[in-house]
Amino acid sequence: MSRAPGPPLDGLIDDLYYLEGVPPYPRLILPAAPAPLLIVNLGAPFRIRAGTDADAVEYPDGCAVVTPTRAWEFGYPTPTRSVGAHVKPWGLAPLLPVPAAELCDRPATVEQIWGRTAADDLRQRLASAPTPHEMLTVLEEELVRRLRVVDGLDLVREVSSAVAATGGTVPIGGIGAAAHVSSTYVAKRFKAVVGVTPKRLARGYRFSSTVLALDVTAPIDWAEVAAGAGYFDQAHFVREFREFTGLTPTRYTEVRRRFLRDHPGHVLAGWPLPAD
Repeated sequence: MSRAPGPPLDGLIDDLYYLEGVPPYPRLILPAAPAPLLIVNLGAPFRIRAGTDADAVEYPDGCAVVTPTRAWEFGYPTPTRSVGAHVKPWGLAPLLPVPAAELCDRPATVEQIWGRTAADDLRQRLASAPTPHEMLTVLEEELVRRLRVVDGLDLVREVSSAVAATGGTVPIGGIGAAAHVSSTYVAKRFKAVVGVTPKRLARGYRFSSTVLALDVTAPIDWAEVAAGAGYFDQAHFVREFREFTGLTPTRYTEVRRRFLRDHPGHVLAGWPLPAD
């Protein structure tokens, strides 16, 4: 189940969610997308292989994931149980003790961001809540309590919102000029708040918008898709496709079709991919 948070979190977080059950696959590939996550794990440890890491790392208490720059792998325990938040690109910064760039492609455990005592206490309170709805209330209250002031947050939110609204096609320089700040300042604040530069965020939105619009049940003209997304040539599109998903376009289509065939209508069917 999920629900949108109230103010002031509604400007930072898309939704709070509770997840319980048997995962569709032991390991999932999550394509790089402008969609940070905060997960508080209430079951056995899950495993993450992020960025260029060769091996997966266990996360017993959960994790914070800022905007990734490449595909990452997530391994659920069976069964799984967690509470979390789907966060806007700028939304984790007020909850982190360090600049977001320090966690780029390096997810942090809940203990690392808030300390062991706080992490253990939160997990205990969540586990003791009698219903999923009350668990989400516990998480929301904790997040509100931990909010801190972040320099440049309003600017980053304004620019990021414009990028999102255009699917990553808005000229970044023009937004900075309209706000009467330099492109260097905008890039610096983006690295601190989002974890990546405005141009890198725009690439993520452009790619996500393109891929999520694909109908993988029908034949796909990849040259037409690449041109429609504004790529200069198909080779550039394929390179970026592999960077964002870890797969070629053809293989991505096969894997996406497998998910839809194996688990029609599954709650996770919109974006993760089977890794096995």
